[in-house]
Formats: sequence, C-alpha cells, structure tokens
Amino acid sequence: MDLQIVNDKKTGGYVGFEIFKRALDNGAQVLGLATGSTPISIYDELGASDLDFSQLTSVNLDEYVGLDANHPQSYHYFMQQHLFNQKPFAQSFVPDGSNLDAESATHDYDQIIAAHPIDLQLLGLGQNGHIGFNEPGTDPESTTHKVALTESTIAANARFFDNANDVPRYAYSMGIGSILKSKQILIAAYGEAKAAAVSAMIQGPITPDVPASYLQTHPNVTVILDEAAASQLD
Repeated sequence: MDLQIVNDKKTGGYVGFEIFKRALDNGAQVLGLATGSTPISIYDELGASDLDFSQLTSVNLDEYVGLDANHPQSYHYFMQQHLFNQKPFAQSFVPDGSNLDAESATHDYDQIIAAHPIDLQLLGLGQNGHIGFNEPGTDPESTTHKVALTESTIAANARFFDNANDVPRYAYSMGIGSILKSKQILIAAYGEAKAAAVSAMIQGPITPDVPASYLQTHPNVTVILDEAAASQLD
C-alpha cells in the first residue's frame, strides 16, 4: 500500500484530487464512488476543478434499503449535492434502495458492475474496519448483497437523521470481491477514532473480522491518512 500522510482532511482532499486527475489522464473511464464525511474534501476539490466527467461513468458503493433517490439522506441525494450537480457524468449508478426485492436489486447491480469495470474505486474506512457496508464477517468473495447494519454503524449514522429510529437498518452494498476487482483503489481515513481500524487494515492479519484487511491483497492501493489516523502504525 502507498501511504500518504497529510496534515488534515482538506490537504487529503487535494491529494485525493491529484490521484483522480492522474487516473483520468491515464484513461480511466469508470469511477467508483463512496459517500460519508470522509470523501467530501475530495469531492470539493473535484467539483471546483476543470476536470470533465461528462463522458465518464460513476458506480457507487452502496445505498440504504428503503430510501428512494430523492430522500435527503439517501446516498443518491448525497452524491447529487456533493458532486453530480457540479460535475455531471454521462451515466451514474447507485444501488436502488427503493427496490425492496433484495435478490432483484443486488442482481441488477452486479450486472451494472460487470458491464462497467471500475478503474478507480474510492473508499472510506469504518471504525470497525468495514468498507462500503461490508461489515465484519463478510465473505471476501462477496458481490452485491443486502447487509444488516451493525449497531455501531447505525449509531455512527444516527447523526444524519432527526430521529434515531429513522436510521435504516439495512443497505445494499457492493461486495468485497467486487471492490477488489477495481484496477486501482483509493481509501482515506481521518481522526483518532479510525486509528485502530487503520492499523488492523495495514498491519494486521487478513481476516473477515476486518474487511478492509483484504485490501492488502490488491496490487494498487493508496491510503490517505492524517497523523491521528496513522497514530497506531508502527
């Protein structure tokens, strides 16, 4: 893994932007995107840039089950606000959270991923080591699947909802196996709360208990960290 240690999240956003720019310069056509607070600084830099995404395709990692695309806490809405309104793509795919038929929704998304192999996949890192919504114990060869969110993930997401009871309990997520097929992976983590997960991801054993540890098996991974997130690395 190529580690990039930065002073803060804003600087991390600029480093992430440069990685996206190089990928586009090298012919990337399909960008795998993530939601959550971590990638926002990267999206800010992309949105303010002169990069042109109008001929490109985006494929998002995940979506809450039960939220349609117009719900203000859906990941589709998040992407509109933080990137797509500023930088429209030729086509953008997000799992269909309004489709409550899990077999149909996950099959459809696997077909989308197969038709649009991802050149650069952006990831955040959960405090429990999850990537996408692949929680501890997920099969490393998994494709798109319905996930029962852990209590820690539900608690972490509660700040985005007016009522904790409104936080979705399930999500559709691209699987670990699908993520690892991306040609290049960029993962970012900031803050002391992520330090243990960062250490387990980079230095720990490869184990289903830490889904992000499987990134050790990928040949092209860049990790952006601030000093707090890197504080438990040897």
